[in-house]
Amino acid sequence: MKTSSAEIIREYGPFPGAEEVAGVTFDGRHVWFASGDKLNALDPQSGEIVRSIDVAAHAGTAFDGTHLFQIAEDRIQKIDPATGRVLSTIPAPGGGGDSGMAWAEGSLWVGEYRGQKIHQVDPETGAVLRTIESDRVVTGVTWVEGELWHAIWDGDESDLRRIDPQTGEVLETIAMPPGMGISGLESDGGDTYFCGGGKSAKVRAVRRPAR
Repeated sequence: MKTSSAEIIREYGPFPGAEEVAGVTFDGRHVWFASGDKLNALDPQSGEIVRSIDVAAHAGTAFDGTHLFQIAEDRIQKIDPATGRVLSTIPAPGGGGDSGMAWAEGSLWVGEYRGQKIHQVDPETGAVLRTIESDRVVTGVTWVEGELWHAIWDGDESDLRRIDPQTGEVLETIAMPPGMGISGLESDGGDTYFCGGGKSAKVRAVRRPAR
């Protein structure tokens, strides 16, 4: 198994009025992060929040190319980012124990924190299509170039893990500095991960190791 230490490229925040950063996603221009009662769009160049949507935003966030998906307690809401309207709602697979969320291959991939699982979910019905077991608590989830990554945060320890999407076997880990937890996780599709920092109310950009 390949292991490395995280190279933190940039820190954003803390942000006024945001007591935490939960879910994180990227729409190609802005990093969206959940902060409890809002979804916020962060410009990764300027470091400024350019807009916010008033919506329950307690855990994972995802973007399918058109819509935002946001975990709110025990459900997942589909949101029009242009208007902020909630278009539809499906049950969250962890029944309120859900954590990170990503979009890939036409499905939502939802972490279940204490259940140590990642569920592939039908975004229309909420049906669980399959479940991948992890051996640690799952926080953020992301896909990049066919690789499935998830974050763990356990006490002072947090890392990014690339796992085999069929077996759940850990293939690679990137360790964060002690005390620097990861709540949400998203790739920019290239060489950067955006990591939510929980109660620190920060977003951190971490370099993806060279292949």
